[in-house]
This record gives sequence, structure tokens and C-alpha cells, in this order.
Amino acid sequence: MPETNPYSQYNTNTQALLSHEAMIYMGWYDAAVALYAFAAAVFIGYWFFRNRYVLGAALTLTVAGLVSQGLSLGLRWQYNPGHHIPWNDLYGSLSVVSFWAIVMFLWFGARLKIWFAGPLVLAFTDGLLAYAKGWNKGLEPLVPSLQSPFLFIHVPIVLASYAAFLIGFATSILYLLKRWDEDRIARIAGQSVGAAVAVRGEGAALGRPGYLSWLEMVPAAAKLDVISYRVIAVGEILLTAGIMLGGLWAHLAWGSYWQWDPKETAALASWAIYASYLHLHTRPSWRGVRAAWWSIAGFLSILFCYFGINIWVASQSLHSYR
Repeated sequence: MPETNPYSQYNTNTQALLSHEAMIYMGWYDAAVALYAFAAAVFIGYWFFRNRYVLGAALTLTVAGLVSQGLSLGLRWQYNPGHHIPWNDLYGSLSVVSFWAIVMFLWFGARLKIWFAGPLVLAFTDGLLAYAKGWNKGLEPLVPSLQSPFLFIHVPIVLASYAAFLIGFATSILYLLKRWDEDRIARIAGQSVGAAVAVRGEGAALGRPGYLSWLEMVPAAAKLDVISYRVIAVGEILLTAGIMLGGLWAHLAWGSYWQWDPKETAALASWAIYASYLHLHTRPSWRGVRAAWWSIAGFLSILFCYFGINIWVASQSLHSYR
């Protein structure tokens, strides 16, 4: 009889346990993806029905999704070997971005009344969360290079800034749609007195596709411009703090505050775009359409910084999820 390896059964049992635990936290994760999708659909209903009960249902689903996602992250934290934080890989960090996006949407929604942005924010957030599932590597020990207290502060702050920029991206798109609608109404109103009366009355939808009738509930473009500015300002503050903390971490780990690593360079470029947005917004000629497009360009740079560097330029970067 060959000798049996006393560790084989132990390793098999451990793997089975980890797989079972992974199924538990992934169950809550899948529930969050489904709840956010339902919430986005109900928010679309709110666009057209404009009923506080519909809004209440959408918010209930959103909060339920947030709780499910929080449980998923918490359980992954608990089950990970060494109980290390759950945002050590692309799956975990995308989950945290999505979590922050929902938290900030609820906070900005309560303060700035941006519930009309719900369909865009929820749909984009849920898309990121669903995409993250393909990058889940299961439960793994934390690699030595990430065993630092800065992992608890630098990474969540940067991910929170991405979430704020996501909301600013959504409000900027809505601004462009609302501005188009207001310009359309102004053109019709300028044609004749009768047309102006019709536009202000029952003919408000003249020239507007029926599927865009919900634009009537969106605030004026000028107000949307201010809302986008406030949201992006929060994101820029968070990104500034995150970059500074990252520099301190780099100094402790690599002996230099700045390495011109592709990730650092891309983050600096995104920071510069949003800094210029905030500066140019003080000039009347740059407010409105130009600022909205600059905000959209800034978020595209964030997507490149996040996915382009972490995935496609992984071999050249110290910040890699591969």
C-alpha cells in the first residue's frame, strides 16, 4: 500500500470550504447585481410616472442592493485567508467602486435632489459590478507588496473619487440632453407668439421624441451644470488625497514618492483634466456645454486609468491586477 499524503485530504477539505464560502459571498453579490438592475428599471419608471411611490420603490431596491453588496464585501473580508481587505484585486476594487457610487448617489440625491439621474447611475454601476464577476479569483492570501496600512486608506479614497466622477459623468450627459431640449424650445418659441404659448402649454413636447418626455422632470440646464460642478469637486478632492497618500506609500515601499509608473501618470492626467474643469468653470464662456464635454472626457480618462493601465498595460505597471 502506498503511503498516503497526510496533507492531501487537508488541502482538499480547505479548498472545498473556501469554495463553499465563496459561493456564500457570491450569492449576496449576485443579489446586488439583480437588485440594482431592478432599481434602474424602476427609476426609468419614475422618469415617466413621476410618482413618489415609484421613487420610493426604486430607492428601496437600491438600498437593498447596497446592503447585499455590503454583506458580500464583508463576508469576503471575513473569509479571506488572514482576514485581509476585499479590494486587493480587480473584482474587489470594482465592487468597492460600485458600492461607493451607490452610497454617493444616495447622499447627493438627498442633498441635491438628483434622483432623476438614477437610471444612468444605476445602469452604469450595475454594469461595472456585473463585469467584475469575471475577474473574481476566489479567496487568496494577500501578496506581500500589499501588506500595508495604506491599503486601508489610499485605495478606498481613490475608488471613492472614481465613484464621484461616475455620477458627474451621468449628470453631464443629462445636462447635454436638457440643454438640447431647452434650445429646441427656445427656437420654437422664437418663431411666433402662438408657438411660444403652445410650447409653454400643452405643446411642450413639440419636436421632442416621445421617449424623451421625461426631460420635463429634469431641472434646468443651468442648475444641472452647478450640480455637476459640485459632484466633480468632491471627486477631485478625494483624488487629490488619494494621490498624496499613494505617494507616501510609494516612498515607504519603493523609496521614492513618484516613479512615473503608467498608473501614476494616468492618474495625474485625470487629476489635471478635472482640475482644469474646476478652473475653467469659473469662466462664463466655459460653463455649460464645454464643461459638460470636458467632464465626459475626464471620466473617459478615469476609465483608461482604471482598465487600460490595470489590464492592458499591466506588464509595464507596478499597479497591476494580473
